[in-house]
Amino acid sequence: MRVSLNPARKRPGGEHSAPPSLLLDADGAQVILGRQSAPMGMVDPIAPAARTLFGPRGATLAGDHGPLFVADTGHHRLLIWNERPARDETPADFVIGQPDFASEGRNAHGLVGAATLNVPTGVAASDGVLAVADAWNHRILIWHGYPTRSNQPADVVLGQADFESGAPNRGHDTPSAETLNWCYGVAICDGALYVADTGNRRVLKWNRIPDANGTPADAVLGQRDFETRDENGGRPADAAGMRWPHGVTVDHDRLFVADAGNNRIMVWTAPPLCNGDPCAFVIGQRDAAGVDHNQAAYYPTASSLNMPYGVGIVGSKLLAADTANCRLVGYDLAALGMTAEAQGLAGQASFEDKGENRWGMPRRDSLCWPYGVSVCGTTVVVADSGNNRVLIWEASP
Repeated sequence: MRVSLNPARKRPGGEHSAPPSLLLDADGAQVILGRQSAPMGMVDPIAPAARTLFGPRGATLAGDHGPLFVADTGHHRLLIWNERPARDETPADFVIGQPDFASEGRNAHGLVGAATLNVPTGVAASDGVLAVADAWNHRILIWHGYPTRSNQPADVVLGQADFESGAPNRGHDTPSAETLNWCYGVAICDGALYVADTGNRRVLKWNRIPDANGTPADAVLGQRDFETRDENGGRPADAAGMRWPHGVTVDHDRLFVADAGNNRIMVWTAPPLCNGDPCAFVIGQRDAAGVDHNQAAYYPTASSLNMPYGVGIVGSKLLAADTANCRLVGYDLAALGMTAEAQGLAGQASFEDKGENRWGMPRRDSLCWPYGVSVCGTTVVVADSGNNRVLIWEASP
């Protein structure tokens, strides 16, 4: 008799979630980047090279044919492919943050500069503009024109007054509209720049892409003003405060923020009108006061989340990297609301399942702590951090 090692899980009330629809191609990722060891698909992250990755937390495809940018977080570098890779283990064309592909280390074991990195995480690219969240240098680097050579220096820095500085909040106890602290996420949407300023527990918005160092942000969410950095805005969890904001995306007038520390996605259904505006509702909790992972249950459901770090829009769906549940979930944009349930799923067999690589070895359709997701047309790029790889995966028709 065959015994299932992964029986279907039930909700606390006893009922099952509806069966998931296919979110991404059932054959798995079209391309896997990161050196793999046959036959089991394990990735060797130890020695930096043009083909290896170590805990990548962000990746984005700037166009159907490229370029592709990957924040190779553990190696403290940005890898760039001039064209969209067409096969597994394609080597990067050039590197920013290290003197060569074989080197690693925070700021290349040197001083902070216009082409150094210290735990790079989020990456965004749009219309020739590249933005990288250089998290532990507490800054955003911006290139006005995609880099075309290794260690091409950034054109603009945000969060610091110059390229040689790297202190949180510029060395001050109190943040401002010009400072950053452990900024992990970045997004470019409709010509505006959004930064998940995680250590200050807020999201900042620049109405246009800055062209001068240290440009102050125009708006803040998560705090009542630019000088406050309290967890959840200094209150019990509600619709305005944040704990660990990480991913940001926009769909027309709707704004989505992955608030990983509160195990939820915050949704504004119209552009916020003033600093600290509360969101309209949250996804992943029963109400805006809820904060527990998987709504205080061990196993997930279609309506729960566990440390979601990434969000994106693919077709008519909101896509979320439900990081600690090692899955991607998709929500119908037309049916969003409080207690919304996901319909699409990737990485797990059912909504009640969790586990790194489905408690097995890595496969083309499995996930281990996916931190970042980005979308280009029908292509989803996943920073599958725990597997030390990046997946280029087509959305299901």
